[in-house]
Amino acid sequence: MIARTVACATLAALAMGAAASAQNYGLNPNFGTYSLSAGFLPDPQVVNVIAGGTIDAGHLGGACAGAISDAPDVRLNFNGGRISIGAESNADTTIVVNGPDGRWYCNDDFDGLNPRVTLSGSGQYDIWVGTYSGGTAQAVVYFTEY
Repeated sequence: MIARTVACATLAALAMGAAASAQNYGLNPNFGTYSLSAGFLPDPQVVNVIAGGTIDAGHLGGACAGAISDAPDVRLNFNGGRISIGAESNADTTIVVNGPDGRWYCNDDFDGLNPRVTLSGSGQYDIWVGTYSGGTAQAVVYFTEY
């Protein structure tokens, strides 16, 4: 009975590990890599993207939602303190960010149907812009210190 319980727990842990690694921040971003330092101008900086994908961001847990791609949409190498990362679109979009600390940060509907997260710290930020109801949509990712 103990062996069976351990085997089930091991299988559950493996399944959870596979789901959590579905987003591959090791892939090249779909819409480029950008570097910014504190005090950057103009503020905000913007990048045009196509939001959406075939992967349900809900598997990342927390507030993560929407359909996203496997590879990040945008990579930001940031040298500074506080940074806000958001998306704007005519569609209902979501945002998923893998921060320099390896944690996942997500938002849906910060400003109407547009998402935004505010984080602190220097390092690599991998960013996915999702569509809440699936499909794809034109969007803008923006970076601001305000």
